[in-house]
Amino acid sequence: MSTTAADVKWSPSIKTGERDEIYGPIQKYCENLYEVQRRKTRTVTCGPIKFGSDHPIVRQTMATTDTSNVEATMDQIMRCADKGFDLVRVTVQGKREASACMKIREGLFQKGYDIPLCADMHFQPKVALMVADAVEKIRINPGNFVDGRKSFEERVYETEKEYASERGFLIEALEPLVQKCKDLERCMRIGTNHGSLSARVLSFYGDTPRGMVESAIEFADICRSLDYHNFVFSMKASNPLVMVQSYRLLAAEMYRMGWDYPMHLGVTEAGEGEDGRMKSAIGIGTLLADGLGDTVRVSLTEDPEFEYEPCNRLSEIAQSTVAADNPLAKQQQAAVIQYVDTRDITSFARRHGELPAQQEGDVVDVRGFLNRDGSVISVVKPEMFNAENVPYFYQELGCKTAVGMPFKDIATSDSIFLRTVPPSSNTAARTAIRRLIEVSVGVIVPAEELEKDPLPNAVAYMALEDALAKNGALPEGAIRLAVSVDGTESDETLAKIKDLNPMVVLLCPNPELSHLHASRRVMQIFKNNDISTAVIHHFITDTNDTNELALQMGTKVGAQLTDGNGDGIMVEPMGAAQSLSVDILRRTSFGLLQGSRMRSTKTEFVSCPSCGRTLFDLQETTASIQKATGHLAGVTIAVMGCIVNGPGEMADADFGYVGTIPGKVDLYYGKEVVKKSIPNEQAVDALIDLIKEYDMWKDPEEAEKEEATEGATVVAA
Repeated sequence: MSTTAADVKWSPSIKTGERDEIYGPIQKYCENLYEVQRRKTRTVTCGPIKFGSDHPIVRQTMATTDTSNVEATMDQIMRCADKGFDLVRVTVQGKREASACMKIREGLFQKGYDIPLCADMHFQPKVALMVADAVEKIRINPGNFVDGRKSFEERVYETEKEYASERGFLIEALEPLVQKCKDLERCMRIGTNHGSLSARVLSFYGDTPRGMVESAIEFADICRSLDYHNFVFSMKASNPLVMVQSYRLLAAEMYRMGWDYPMHLGVTEAGEGEDGRMKSAIGIGTLLADGLGDTVRVSLTEDPEFEYEPCNRLSEIAQSTVAADNPLAKQQQAAVIQYVDTRDITSFARRHGELPAQQEGDVVDVRGFLNRDGSVISVVKPEMFNAENVPYFYQELGCKTAVGMPFKDIATSDSIFLRTVPPSSNTAARTAIRRLIEVSVGVIVPAEELEKDPLPNAVAYMALEDALAKNGALPEGAIRLAVSVDGTESDETLAKIKDLNPMVVLLCPNPELSHLHASRRVMQIFKNNDISTAVIHHFITDTNDTNELALQMGTKVGAQLTDGNGDGIMVEPMGAAQSLSVDILRRTSFGLLQGSRMRSTKTEFVSCPSCGRTLFDLQETTASIQKATGHLAGVTIAVMGCIVNGPGEMADADFGYVGTIPGKVDLYYGKEVVKKSIPNEQAVDALIDLIKEYDMWKDPEEAEKEEATEGATVVAA
């Protein structure tokens, strides 16, 4: 007998408050706020591999071939397996691809490859039933598995009862697949995507993390009522802040309802190169740092084999912080002074530190020393101010120049940090520094250096204890104070920052402490004492690998920025990292701020990573669009290979470029299709015309045309 809505034990309503009444309020989202422990989960079996807290993090990717091309797909899957991946997902649009999966599975077995396969399903419940015979795992998207309407129609549900009345359609579509997965011992992923929530969910919950979580819980309720538990969850989004909040909210709901299902982590539109790795590290790394996540995919607009290194590295970084497995990590976490963490994971609010204000007697404009949307401070060396280096050095800082004079641009370093300063006898170097200060670039120098040789209008840098001992007194010539904090300070000492009133705090946790927990403690003490001083994360690195740098920064600093804590970044290179140019470190720093949704200094591209559904060469097309529009700071352009996530992702973009049929694309403005069936060869020009039509176009300056492509961010599913 078929299951009905009345047979399903639905989770209590969140909107009516019934869930709070039965289970109490949300209390925690991770195993331990002060020590890294993996969230305890059940084991979910997927062929020869297992997901869950008792097993290593599973690393996976997705094939980009046409699944119906059996040989090409097998070849790509084998390359991925040889690289080290544990699982590969393939696109299944229809019966042809489902039939091909059977051949692919058999062919791989014959060649000695038992790597499990996951069928990526959208819109097609009957096809999902077919392909379950061939693959070990089925990914279903609650947003379109039943309700595939790609629209933004607004239907108002007056009551919970009205919303629940449509659940019969969900059961009708899902029950046969669940029964088959039970019979064949298949695994399932209930994979919610921020860009493809159903019209029903959008209308009731809105385009929100809560809507994502409730959409997944509804499908899980059906599975649980059918006594099927071999599934995992995912909560993917192109915005790392939305992604982190959604996963934390899901974990919190599972804690209070007594559920223990594993979670698959991923940022849907991460992109390519360092930017793609940065966004993935911000989202995935933040969650792994709290012990959340049992399987990971880093989605890049690159061939799938290139996803392995960042995927594996994020898993390694996460594993190295688990206290139970690493005595040093446990020691560092235990060494952090006790505090009470009061972060609210059910909502996001950014802490905005105070900006420098003009004071009587100031002869330079200090207001530009920090930026309201997030600041980048560049660490520089005295020799960079030698006369022969200065013109190039200004460029490294992102300055425009006219007749040799520097001017701030959209991505110029807000301030610079000098461990030692050129002597006053070096008039050329001092003139170069003065010119930066005159255009509101702050120059931060250790107080002891300024005491030896004063620098007019500098910012004096002192350890907090030293600043307190001097009662904040500045050396000759200095006009503002910057203090350093390393997390070893007592609560009482940190509270005294309020009396010092420095321009900025540079937070650089002592290496004997857990970076994550020491940083959280300092920000908590600031919150407790209403300290509104701007906080810049001072990040020290010794890697000269820019991809590794992006992963490190995204994981360690991004974990703070996703909580809204921090007003910018200063990267100080040590050892091998000193070979990295100021320009590279500056660009990577701005990439961190943009990936954290703080400061936009380049065009944002939301671009899927390509799969068997893609209707054009995604990498080539994205590169063409990037080249033409990469200079439009503050503009977001979605480049989607097909309609699966198209309109949903358009909701987070100004303009959209979506494949609809082979050789043709539709163009969107926000959520609305404004131009249809444009031939591929004309589409980029048509996109430019559309941007101009809405007054968001500006011509790149001649000097910047070559740099437009380097400055753009590309984002992938």
